[in-house]
Amino acid sequence: FVCSKKKSPSHLLRDFPKSLSPMDRFRPLRRIQVEPERAAPPPAPPAVAIGEAAAVPAAGMLMGAKVRRRAAVYRDCMGDYIGVHNDPCLAKILSKQGDNKVLFADKVLKFTQSGKMKRRILVITDFALYLVDPDADILKRRIALAAVDKLCISKLSDNFFAIIVPTEYDCLMASTRKKEIVDVIVKAIKSTSEYEPEVASSNRFEYHAAAEVIKEVEFEEADGRVKTRITLKEKP
Repeated sequence: FVCSKKKSPSHLLRDFPKSLSPMDRFRPLRRIQVEPERAAPPPAPPAVAIGEAAAVPAAGMLMGAKVRRRAAVYRDCMGDYIGVHNDPCLAKILSKQGDNKVLFADKVLKFTQSGKMKRRILVITDFALYLVDPDADILKRRIALAAVDKLCISKLSDNFFAIIVPTEYDCLMASTRKKEIVDVIVKAIKSTSEYEPEVASSNRFEYHAAAEVIKEVEFEEADGRVKTRITLKEKP
């Protein structure tokens, strides 16, 4: 047999390219990061004229029943806008009630019996609605989804909505995410019961601000703006 002659270290050094030093073989390989191709931006949504109802799936179940602002129709729905599980107070409130699945959470304005506006945090789970005072970190009201009978909204581009609770008293609130709130409540009730709450769309509706206090909310569009009037309805 033929035995090949082993190269001495000096031969190995001569085999390196001139551009590399002998210590280069001990250096780690450099990582090369390849940037992924960016997806093309989605096409801009078509313009929606006032008074028209565009047939766009993203508009949800209220499209066609309301004259909605374009921004409200195409706004992304995130659900939890305040990070409930990162807030010790809110997490404790839900934990006491045995709730942990948050469907929606955001700041809203709630109208009191006297007509004053109060800041509240609205949290919707698959079992109930929670109204929390953000300044005092106190739960002000809990409404079981099973107790909700109807939701009242106008046909215009306002922020008002009323939650009708016949066994207690109703709740009038305002939010720029009104459409998302109504959609979440309806879907949550449908998923846990055999009925679907009515969504009444009218430019005039009544609600019980208290057990014996009935108020009427009226909406009117004038000069490109929506005027809202809340009045106390006299007892017959």
